[in-house]
Amino acid sequence: MNDETWNYEPFWDEVMSQCAKDFSPQEIHMWFERMEYHSSSKDAIIISVPSSFVKDQIQQRYADIIISKLEQISGSPLELQFHIKQQEEPSHKEFKSTQPKKSRPVIQKPGQARIEMEKRPHPSLNTRYTFDNFVIGDNNSFAANAAMAISKNPGTAYNPCLIYGGVGLGKTHLIQSIGNTIFQNMENAKIIFISAEEFLNEFVMAIGNNKMQQFKNKFRYADVMLIDDIHFFQGNKEGTQEELFHTFNALYESNKQMVFTCDRPVSELRNLTDRLRNRFQRGLNVDLKPPSFETRLAILQKKVETLNTPIPDSVLHLICNSVTTNVRDLEKALTTIQAYAELVGKEITEEVARDQLKDILVTHHQNAINIDFIQRIVADYFNLSTNELKSKKRTNTIAFPRQVAMYIARQITELSTTEVGLEFGGRDHTTVMYAVQKIENKMKSDSTIEPMITRLIRDIRESNTKG
Repeated sequence: MNDETWNYEPFWDEVMSQCAKDFSPQEIHMWFERMEYHSSSKDAIIISVPSSFVKDQIQQRYADIIISKLEQISGSPLELQFHIKQQEEPSHKEFKSTQPKKSRPVIQKPGQARIEMEKRPHPSLNTRYTFDNFVIGDNNSFAANAAMAISKNPGTAYNPCLIYGGVGLGKTHLIQSIGNTIFQNMENAKIIFISAEEFLNEFVMAIGNNKMQQFKNKFRYADVMLIDDIHFFQGNKEGTQEELFHTFNALYESNKQMVFTCDRPVSELRNLTDRLRNRFQRGLNVDLKPPSFETRLAILQKKVETLNTPIPDSVLHLICNSVTTNVRDLEKALTTIQAYAELVGKEITEEVARDQLKDILVTHHQNAINIDFIQRIVADYFNLSTNELKSKKRTNTIAFPRQVAMYIARQITELSTTEVGLEFGGRDHTTVMYAVQKIENKMKSDSTIEPMITRLIRDIRESNTKG
């Protein structure tokens, strides 16, 4: 029987009608309006979405709910499948057509964008920060795709957007890339890029100089507002947070794009008013993780392309194997090698690189995180001893923390499942694999688990660096 015989579009329309009542207008606009019925087969409904990014988010957030509703309506289980629309296919409901013509971005070829940027740079943005030179890997693809989507159609689906992650992982690069792209492709767009500290300083000066109205006009009538390092607002006087709250509301109600960066999830910021915290968490929150070996190598290779000094692959591998923390440290190591080659005029070999980078390599070797350190931090968090984590006890009060520790060990060390198992009382590698899967499933079903894991990983890394 031909697939065209099966038409489940009425079922889909009914599910979407129910979802419109169950979810907030923000969620409907952000995710559900980006889905449209595509086709059917005997046991599945195929839904068209604009990108893999949207597909992944819908699968993670809403697929189970949609499938359950479909089964209730149809009386039989139906699989939910996805079709990624090609660029030339029309967008569902023509979201862009709701924007003023002058605000629609005209995406130019990369070379053209760079030439234009050199002619007319934004006064507050660094032209070095573009999507062209941002290396995308598994650690940052979610955030990078979101940033590019925002730059193409600001003020619509992903508004506001918060990008968070540790030092040197690319937060500032992404937020400025958004600003640079919009600035080059949209005529007359008023774009403000400012750090949280600068926002505070301007606010204080405006009060002291009796220029609050000018201050309000500057920020509340922006088309795009980009604020870097909002963790700086922690503990600052409530007046600053109050002003930012009202600025946020004014821009949000006018469908103006806002993007923020932070060094941690907003839920972990201290001394922040609840209503401002709520505003930051509204919309899309994406995180940046430390780059994998493959991504670290790609970053260095791309950087080397811009240099006049040839750097052997063996040296790049040495750096990537030794520096695992962040992009900034990688580039620091490469800059050291490049400077030595240019100033001394000596060919770079692995031996020369080891000698020139000995301080950097020693520091990172000393800061390598081992299982014992992970076990201590996790055990302290759950008020247990490391011996209990390694014991044969299977009570939930010990089994769950043990699974958390195993999961973290697999995330932030290079150890295999067999090696991790040996460090937890000689357990088999399948036990570690089960623990990792268990935690991954819990993160999907319990929204409190992932923030807890993120906080533990950050505490482990920070404590290890201090140590």
